Amino acid sequence: MGGSSPCASCKLLRRRCAKDCIFAPYFPSDDPHKFAIVHKVFGASNVSKMLQELPVHQRIDAVSSLVYEANARVRDPVYGCVGAISYLQNQVSQLQMQLAVAQTEILCIQMQQEEPALPTQMDQDEKSLLLSNNSFNNLQHYLSFASSSNVIQDPLKRESLWT
Repeated sequence: MGGSSPCASCKLLRRRCAKDCIFAPYFPSDDPHKFAIVHKVFGASNVSKMLQELPVHQRIDAVSSLVYEANARVRDPVYGCVGAISYLQNQVSQLQMQLAVAQTEILCIQMQQEEPALPTQMDQDEKSLLLSNNSFNNLQHYLSFASSSNVIQDPLKRESLWT
């Protein structure tokens, strides 16, 4: 940055900010935490190499990704972003299960409303069995779909990464 205030990187590393500093456009001096967390997780040398290997138009996205991953790694040193993805996939799976149950309940209600269309020689127990078997088959279909998704199940309960 030359004569003005050094970028967050140069300030943290206590060096002079050159005119062609690779960090200056992406780590402004008014947001020192952004570089500090990236530096802590990846190291300045690695970040510099990554940025130099990318075309200029992709660097801002790369920096955003590095900041996001670094924040995730600080919150969850073992899983990082994968932990966040796993958490969200688990949430989607649970919501799919709830949707399947709700759709099955709707189907049961619809079938009960269409009950007069069932043959009259069936007694009430046979009708209930028919309705529950059909609903059970639908539930099995939805549950097999929900369980076939590639969700990493974490036995440890974690707090949300988004709060």
